[in-house]
Amino acid sequence: MSTSLLTQLADALRSGAVKVVDLTQPLGPDTPVIDLPPIFAASPGFSSEVISRYDDKGPAWYWNTIRLGEHTGTHFDAPVHWITGAQLPDNTLDKIPARKLVGPACVIDCSREAAADNDFLLTPEFVLAWEEQHGKIPPGAWVLMRTDWSKRQGRDAFLNMREDGSHTPGFTPDCVRFLAFERDVLGVGVECVGTDAGQAATFDPPFPAHNIMQGSGRFGLASLANLDQLPPTGAIVIAAPLKIVDGSGSPLRVLALVG
Repeated sequence: MSTSLLTQLADALRSGAVKVVDLTQPLGPDTPVIDLPPIFAASPGFSSEVISRYDDKGPAWYWNTIRLGEHTGTHFDAPVHWITGAQLPDNTLDKIPARKLVGPACVIDCSREAAADNDFLLTPEFVLAWEEQHGKIPPGAWVLMRTDWSKRQGRDAFLNMREDGSHTPGFTPDCVRFLAFERDVLGVGVECVGTDAGQAATFDPPFPAHNIMQGSGRFGLASLANLDQLPPTGAIVIAAPLKIVDGSGSPLRVLALVG
């Protein structure tokens, strides 16, 4: 990329010709965390404690300690997060090349389908129909599944738990394979608490968005917001997690550049 092109980008950002869209949910004590069966260790929610706030402990500065699981709020799934990616090279947050954190966005609008069916699953056929309208998904793209799930208010509505578990939209196993191996995507992003459908424990393989995406060295973005502000194609997504040594994931602020 030439200096002049970067200068043009800087000018476009300053003028507003290129808009920055925040795809991140606010992170706080009320941020929902995924529910696991009680036989498994649970991730804590977000909490913070003041270290000092312009007081005797620090007269001129304010800061906090924070405690949370790596996969809390809008967060990034690294390959090492799932057992299928445990032995891959460059599979932790501190080893992922920075260039892989930036890519074009393909936003597949499933909001109407998800509103009609909370268990809606994206299929290869749905993706192919989208490509007929918007062009083929390029290698190295983020595929973002727009469901408008982020507009749900409150933990109960967001997690949508019933006696048999959560009911949220996601991907079929065949769709994940298609995106990973036939379209060579960077990863997938969703508006729900995790990249897999709420009932994905019953799929073959179970939790395919984790099993296949992380197992093939790709990434996941969960609890995204404002996907309705992105065009189907043309945006650039920057998804840079904290560079945690041996980290499996991290909350992050996901930004999209939209021309």
